[in-house]
Amino acid sequence: MEELIAKRYVKALTEDADLESVQGFSAVFSALADSFQDDQFLNIVTNPNVTMDDKTSILLDAVKKAESEPLNNFIKLLMEKKRVQIIPAIAQELKKDIAISTKTYSGKVFSDSDIDTDVLETLSSGLSKKFDASISLDFIKNDFNGIKVEVEGLGIEINFSKDRIDNQIIQHIIKAI
Repeated sequence: MEELIAKRYVKALTEDADLESVQGFSAVFSALADSFQDDQFLNIVTNPNVTMDDKTSILLDAVKKAESEPLNNFIKLLMEKKRVQIIPAIAQELKKDIAISTKTYSGKVFSDSDIDTDVLETLSSGLSKKFDASISLDFIKNDFNGIKVEVEGLGIEINFSKDRIDNQIIQHIIKAI
């Protein structure tokens, strides 16, 4: 639900903005989203005993360096509508919008065995050509028995499970007998 609300707010914020402004908004909202990881900041923003004016002042001070009147008005609107909690979702939506406009995506490769950087670059360049976009991949070692590639912005998920391949080979041998 937060994601849908955030999409509406992002659409309103970026409607008349150029790419550079949107990137600036994204940087500001990413920093604000990081602040939501701090328990003390979260307690202040969600505390009903702190006045709306104080909360607004804190957030406006946090975005003062951006020197953007639309951004200040946007923060005031979020406070007025009591939607401050969706700031992390807004940061995510802004990143998605920028990725779509610039056709630059990042993805993750999961596996239980180490993957060489050359293999990551080959996968990245192959996917980039296939989807006509710039895709960078990061390796994350986990307990997945095979290789799994995810590029969230494009909705791509490719996996090769060793267990599934083994089962298919056994099924093929059984059918041949």
